[in-house]
Amino acid sequence: MGSGPPTYEGEPTTLPVADPEELGELVPDTVLDGARYGTFTLRAASLRGDSARYRGESRRDALLTARFGTGDSALVLVVVAGGVRAAPRSQHAAREMCEWIGGAVGRSRVRLADDLHTADRGALKSGLHRLTARGYGRLRARATTLGLDPAEYTASVRCLLLPAHPACRTRVFFGVGGGGVFRLRAGGWQDLEPAPGEPDTVSGPPQEPPPEPGTPESHIPEPRTPAASAQDPASAHDITPGTPVGGPFLFRASVARPGDTLLLCGEGLAGPLRGEAALADHLAERWAGPEPPGLAAYLADAQTRVKGYADDRTAVAVWEA
Repeated sequence: MGSGPPTYEGEPTTLPVADPEELGELVPDTVLDGARYGTFTLRAASLRGDSARYRGESRRDALLTARFGTGDSALVLVVVAGGVRAAPRSQHAAREMCEWIGGAVGRSRVRLADDLHTADRGALKSGLHRLTARGYGRLRARATTLGLDPAEYTASVRCLLLPAHPACRTRVFFGVGGGGVFRLRAGGWQDLEPAPGEPDTVSGPPQEPPPEPGTPESHIPEPRTPAASAQDPASAHDITPGTPVGGPFLFRASVARPGDTLLLCGEGLAGPLRGEAALADHLAERWAGPEPPGLAAYLADAQTRVKGYADDRTAVAVWEA
């Protein structure tokens, strides 16, 4: 899609250079995962960008999908992290951020699950903010140990927290850095990215339970279309590809409705989704059906190529029954 054919080939060409003493550090070109719990179906994919494939560079994006607990009390976490372009060991920073946040959420899962079921947004926001900040603190300490610049040994991170219980349709997004969070509803995309400085991104008072599906979310700022967000400087992060990760802690909780599709992605997909209307229309058409796509079909959709966009692609989509 776009003004012409993409610059690079559509399939992997060159493998990254391997160290025979550190083969465990190799990053696969593509990872694919999926699951179904309660009322939602999860699909997740992360693949090396066309540019990295051509240059024989490793995928900088990292993806973690994890279930903590069992039965209806389980909590599903998805973490998408993206390392700084051209920085040394950037893929390692992204993977470590995924592991540290995943470990912190897993150890706190009982409290987090309770906060989700009671819609205690204040506790959720402050707790997730603290564990994210600790993750960045560990990353800075790790950079010092390795003798690297902490501004380069870092990563953007975006997470989804999903309760497995079918009666709880609260979906929580949190993170720091570039990327996107979108919702496909009634055939059209809405950009749910919290604007920097939003005083509150969750509807209702702190202890109010989530409204029933179909209830207007009157306290949530009006969602933007992807195209409008691309032109709205107030909604942009102070992060661009290749610069150190920074910016505010982002948090939003929403109540899923039957038929919704929630999409969490890194910068490699958020950019073309906001900048190329044909891609947004294509994915809306592909993902608006009554059944979620299978893993192979989802991967094919997620890697739809767009002229001018050659970064890693990491996308997590959640279909609501």
